[in-house]
Amino acid sequence: MNDSVFIHTQDQLQQLARDVLGFAREQGGSDASVEISEGSGLSVSVRRGKIETIEQNKDKGMGVTVYIGQKRGNASTSDFSPAALRATVEAAYNIARFTAEDDCAGLADEDMLEKNPRDLRLCYPWQISAEEAVVIAQRAEAAAFEVDPRVTNSEGASVYVQQSHFVSANSRGFAGGYPFSRHTLSVAPIAGKGAKMQRDDWYTSVRDPKKMARPEAVGRYAAERALARLNARKLDTRTCPVLFEAPLAAGLLGSFVQATSGGALYRKSTFLLDSLGQAIFPSHIQVVEDPHVIGGVGSAPFDEEGVRTVRRNVVENGVLQGYFLSSYSARKLGMKTTGNAGGSHNLSLTSSNTKKADDFAGMLRKMGRGLLVTELMGQGTNYVTGDYSRGASGYWVENGVIQYPVEEITIAGNMKDMFQAIVAIGNDVLTRGNKSTGSILIEKMVVAGS
Repeated sequence: MNDSVFIHTQDQLQQLARDVLGFAREQGGSDASVEISEGSGLSVSVRRGKIETIEQNKDKGMGVTVYIGQKRGNASTSDFSPAALRATVEAAYNIARFTAEDDCAGLADEDMLEKNPRDLRLCYPWQISAEEAVVIAQRAEAAAFEVDPRVTNSEGASVYVQQSHFVSANSRGFAGGYPFSRHTLSVAPIAGKGAKMQRDDWYTSVRDPKKMARPEAVGRYAAERALARLNARKLDTRTCPVLFEAPLAAGLLGSFVQATSGGALYRKSTFLLDSLGQAIFPSHIQVVEDPHVIGGVGSAPFDEEGVRTVRRNVVENGVLQGYFLSSYSARKLGMKTTGNAGGSHNLSLTSSNTKKADDFAGMLRKMGRGLLVTELMGQGTNYVTGDYSRGASGYWVENGVIQYPVEEITIAGNMKDMFQAIVAIGNDVLTRGNKSTGSILIEKMVVAGS
């Protein structure tokens, strides 16, 4: 990996981290952890072929946590001069002096720390000029307009390029860091006129720009999605099967993660409290976490505390095998960290019943008659009770075939029941961020309409 896209090398960041830990020791801290990062990026957006914004960013930062026994203080700075680093450590130490003891505070246990971080090849710098990025965005948007004259407007197309690197270290001997990148292209066309207008969007987001979908393909697909929504109808209230399109299915997987995360568990603010060892999904469902996928968007050799990450079966045959815990939340629960400080890594939701024929069209046939959901609105999930109610739009399906678009409806249920009622998962697998799943068919939900 070529360090030349950054001002500092990894070795220089490592040295700064050692300096900070040294200052913390001199100050009288019993323990300390530090993260030092640096990055650069480019963001451009165009609308109707004209440039709207061009932003270039270069940023750097150092955050330090100093412990005095089980009292802790945090401080940060973007100035890497020795005087500024020392002053920031002093600020963190002074905050720690005046905070209350917390018997769960402290660095991760030494035996959990990653000693030899592997290289997961997470950085693919995109040496692209603002002019070149503008052309890519324009190509994507132009392709959307070319699909059909009914594509009348656009909320624009944007290209986002980012490459960063960091070093994380603590006073228990952990030190690690690596460069990483993330590049995104998105388009949001509008079809129709006046009160009948419909918008939709599509995007591609990758670490390696060579793996990005072609701008024309992204633009065309976004336009097709917007056009398909024209002349949407309302539905009357009914109970029916619901098929969540793959991008939304990833959101259901996200809800599962939130409900089984340490913070929600120790605060007792989740409908999946004490669910370890319980069948929370049907027996055909598996959830696997694999942090070590080469080049994966959710890959990481260690978590935000330096704890080594491991591949594990989070759900096996429908039964919950593990939570998502940091050292702090694990101590609160009397458990061990799972290496998830900072979140989950490359989760995949699969069903042992999924067949070759279960592509998107196959999933519509499997549902037969019901609602295909392609967009959700609002934040209608109560994680304490599991109650779920979201504004939605999508398509009404009869005999396994889409009949017409629908809008202004609400879908409702309880997450606990919804998880249990997953009938099938499609092989139309899509990765969104660090989650991968096909479309998800739920046996029945309440669809509230006019």
